[in-house]
Amino acid sequence: MSCVILAAGEGSRMRPLTAARPKVMQPVAGKPMVEHLLIECRKAGLTDFVLIVGYHDEKVRGYFGDGSAWGARIRYVLQRQPAGTADALRQALPLLNTSFIMLNGDIMLRAADIAPLSRMKVTTLSLVELADVTGMGVVELEGECVILIHEKTLNPPTHLANAGVYYFTQDVVAALAKTPRSPRGEFEITDTIQLMIDAGVPVGFRMLNTWRDLGYPWDLLSANEEFLSGIESRIEGKVEDGAVLKGAVEIGSGSIVRAGSYIVGPVIIGQNCDIGPNCYLRPGTAIGNNCHIGASVEIKNSIIMANTKIPHLTYVGDSIIGENCNLGAGTQVANLRFDRSNARVNGKDTGRRKMGAIIGDNVSTGINASINLGTFIGSGAIIGPGALVSGVIAPGARIL
Repeated sequence: MSCVILAAGEGSRMRPLTAARPKVMQPVAGKPMVEHLLIECRKAGLTDFVLIVGYHDEKVRGYFGDGSAWGARIRYVLQRQPAGTADALRQALPLLNTSFIMLNGDIMLRAADIAPLSRMKVTTLSLVELADVTGMGVVELEGECVILIHEKTLNPPTHLANAGVYYFTQDVVAALAKTPRSPRGEFEITDTIQLMIDAGVPVGFRMLNTWRDLGYPWDLLSANEEFLSGIESRIEGKVEDGAVLKGAVEIGSGSIVRAGSYIVGPVIIGQNCDIGPNCYLRPGTAIGNNCHIGASVEIKNSIIMANTKIPHLTYVGDSIIGENCNLGAGTQVANLRFDRSNARVNGKDTGRRKMGAIIGDNVSTGINASINLGTFIGSGAIIGPGALVSGVIAPGARIL
């Protein structure tokens, strides 16, 4: 059975992290989020994949290739313009000649929730019951069938949210051909499914046990925490005498952990990294490939992407730092409000009491720079020595 994964979108809510890579390629626990999804699909017995790509599609193609490294076959369909999920599926139809599974690429699932989809007899939506369904599609049920889909309504009639996990029979083909543009100007797969329901085609449902939607940068931190909690220690690099490792720590090949470093897992360190001496890596930290974390640096519960340097005397907590960044000596990232309430970004509650900064690629800071909690720094920005920054810093900005 084929599995279609929607991976074409930029993910505007993930900016500035998506300036150079699509949303689905954002790293979580050392792997792109969509790789975690692919791995769980493989555990569920799926081997044939069609990836719908678009924004920076070269990043997805270059990383996964033909899928053989994952024991899978991967084919690609290019959605040149973002015109909705139904449009994406319509373009993939020539590669699909029977029933199939379709998944949003920006969600986290477990194999136990994927495997039953291949045994469905009718088109099936997967649902999650959430206390807050703001901005989500919700459904109404009657018996064992979905009877009505409400897409992002202001007054949702239920708390049963569409999880973006589908099983489709070939009944979907005729409905796709009739799907009109939505008020948002896109061809929505939920409109396609409603057309099927209205035409008398039975549409069933399943409740998911484990599901996470990755819509905002702080969702990456939560997912990172979740995946890191399940790792086991694996040391492929070198650990010098005098370094201390506690708990589950993964160290990639070619990496060195120098004397005096103190690492408390779960922590992942990628390949060819230079760690220490005398640094402190705390739980929930994922370091990408080719990074340098230097003397008297403390990093806690953060994602540090590839080729980034944090050489000395710096604190980073509950943050995401993009690729090819350089944080000058003494850079400090705040991650806790004085009143201990949840961090807010542009008025939106992140749901996190602790949150630091979200920093795009190729950002540099001078010595003793201070970055306030909830700060978003666009790619290529330069923050000068002693600067205090807060809010949203535009890409390429110079604050000197």
